[in-house]
Amino acid sequence: MMEQVPTSVLSDDPCHLGEGPTYDVTTDTAWWFDIREGRLFEAQLGSGSIRVHALGRMASALGRIDAERQLIVAEDGLYIRKLADGAMTLFCPLEADNPATRSNDCRVHQSGTFWIGTMGKKAEPKAGAIYALHRGKISTLFPGISIPNSICFSPDGAIGYFTDTARAVLYAVPLNPATGLPRGEPEVLLRHTGIGGLDGSVCDADGNIWNACWGASRIDVYSPQGERLRSLSVPAKQASCPAFVGSDLSRLLVTSAWQDMDAAGRAADPQAGCTFLLEASARGRAEPDVKLA
Repeated sequence: MMEQVPTSVLSDDPCHLGEGPTYDVTTDTAWWFDIREGRLFEAQLGSGSIRVHALGRMASALGRIDAERQLIVAEDGLYIRKLADGAMTLFCPLEADNPATRSNDCRVHQSGTFWIGTMGKKAEPKAGAIYALHRGKISTLFPGISIPNSICFSPDGAIGYFTDTARAVLYAVPLNPATGLPRGEPEVLLRHTGIGGLDGSVCDADGNIWNACWGASRIDVYSPQGERLRSLSVPAKQASCPAFVGSDLSRLLVTSAWQDMDAAGRAADPQAGCTFLLEASARGRAEPDVKLA
């Protein structure tokens, strides 16, 4: 059954393609991206104030380095961004020689290793990959990915999850908890059927996987064994990615998108692209800092 939980609009500034939400518990600040428009949103949850930063390039995710810096994952590389003034400095290129691709879903492992997904700007088959930034060096984990999504990690760091949305399969892969790198091959955890597709995911403190079902107006919650436990309604058709936010990490921030909608489609889905807060009745985990060395 679809649950109707208390839901509010955090931002009614519609994102062409909302993605990459994360939360800094030390400053009570939520961050997310509008990939297509090259925008970074910054929301102070306590005050409700929201700032929008123009990045000048497509970007999809960030990791906190320390109190003064972030690592931004963009279409042509990884950038260190200073919070004080927004200045961005290239840390290392990534697929910079391939203008047909961009970054997509990413997440930081408890070890500080950053998993980074790339894809074709037109979702070309197998044009992307999933990489790991481990102690300042990038390695390829899984090549030939069409639409990388659902990158998240079990609470003990021993299991990594990801999907290629085009394949409708959520994979689980054993990891070295100390490094966030695979120590085995991916196995199929579940196969998605029905309407919508597997998009972004996050794990809660109990190890359950909260997945945004793109095209189905919902968040699905799966057990570590792949059993669907709950489905929460989202007031926009194309929910894209969740993140736990708030001082007790009990609320779920959900991004969405109006991508590929014509005028009639947007009229039928008036909150498409908005960013929401759901009272999740669950507890998340604080996002770790990314380690560069």
